[in-house]
Amino acid sequence: MKIELAENYGFCFGVKRAIKIAEENRNSATYGPLIHNSKEISRLEKDFQVGLTEDYKTFKPGDKAIVRTHGIPKDELAELYASKVDVVDATCPYVTKPQQICQEMSEAGYDIIIFGDEVHPEIRGVKSYATYGAKVVTTAEELENIKLGEKIALVAQTTRKVEDYMKIVNYLIPRHKEVRVFNTICNATFENQEAVRKLSKKADVMIIIGGKNSSNTKQLFSISTENCEDSYHIEDEKDIDFMWFKNKELCGISAGASTPDWIIQNVVNLIEKSIH
Repeated sequence: MKIELAENYGFCFGVKRAIKIAEENRNSATYGPLIHNSKEISRLEKDFQVGLTEDYKTFKPGDKAIVRTHGIPKDELAELYASKVDVVDATCPYVTKPQQICQEMSEAGYDIIIFGDEVHPEIRGVKSYATYGAKVVTTAEELENIKLGEKIALVAQTTRKVEDYMKIVNYLIPRHKEVRVFNTICNATFENQEAVRKLSKKADVMIIIGGKNSSNTKQLFSISTENCEDSYHIEDEKDIDFMWFKNKELCGISAGASTPDWIIQNVVNLIEKSIH
């Protein structure tokens, strides 16, 4: 069996930047998981004494608080600053963009629609920037029951599939006078998804590596499953079942944007060992 890695996979710019920020700020704590990868978070804690708290109110004046890549709600950020906490903002610039758009367009009188998962930390943060509120949807059908004005501004969660976003766009445009569509899906997401699509069409088994709660990894797995029914989402090499590779000729491998190289390498090494 041959092993082939997708053309684009793994750490994106925003995650690399956040990890670097965390490594440079020892003896600090992140508010919420910095990225959706528990193994990498454990490494930061062990090697760089970067802790993790789920409650921003636990930070005291002078404490160093790292804001997660997904961003946090606007009022919580303001409260941290007001409490004289030393805030180190590791929000991905691709996430900061829809935050700014929501605030500007909301204040300019547009109804804000966000395409994404309402409970995802990124969307909780983005939504909080819409001064006069925003509606979050995952499908065009959900828009049928929402009363909207003539002017709409639309943003998407950075890790969503573009074809799903287009369904929302196509629903809104014929029904409203003005629809401003902002393409806030990030480049790394596009590239990783395209690479998985290509590889899964020729592989007879696909391994997608990433945190079980990582949105972009789930999207990669979903695309992979469309083309290769023997697709498996694993967190690390411990999840591998060698029966998956029986009588297979090409094993394709990809990884989510928050999956570190060392985990990917461990997976590749173990699969290689199993076929020799």
